[in-house]
Amino acid sequence: MLTALSATTIPYEEIACDPNFADTAEFCAHYGYSTQRTANTIIVASRKPEGRNAACVLLATTRLDVNKVVRSMLGVRKVSFATSDLTSELTGMAMGGVTPFGLPKNLPLWIDSRVVKPNWIILGGGSRSLKIKVDPAVLITIGGKVVQDLANPMKSTDTGGLDRSSTQ
Repeated sequence: MLTALSATTIPYEEIACDPNFADTAEFCAHYGYSTQRTANTIIVASRKPEGRNAACVLLATTRLDVNKVVRSMLGVRKVSFATSDLTSELTGMAMGGVTPFGLPKNLPLWIDSRVVKPNWIILGGGSRSLKIKVDPAVLITIGGKVVQDLANPMKSTDTGGLDRSSTQ
């Protein structure tokens, strides 16, 4: 998975992670990283029609706009978060470790514009036992498309992360 990252010549740091702390909130709390510097790679899948998928990268402090932006970009009527099985099938990775590096060429990579603002972020490293600290500009280098408001800031009442119940 990291071959694509290594090919960019952009420096990065590998951070070993206990798989029990791979989920973003647990990782940040356990290892002392800010959620404002941690990003998730989420696979989305169309439901009507089926078969259209994309990878979306967003900060842990935001919520993916599946029902409006992602649905529109995929050009479908209904879209949802990919299941664990579909995520694994499409990427070869388990949830909690999905990285944007080494994704299949036919899987679009969309990046929320907030992700590229800091000078470094932490991303999944391809497994639940590895995270990557890197300049987010690398995501553009590997073919990612920056999308304004792909995600929205979480409200103070949000408990964090993914709302798997909000699908359209």
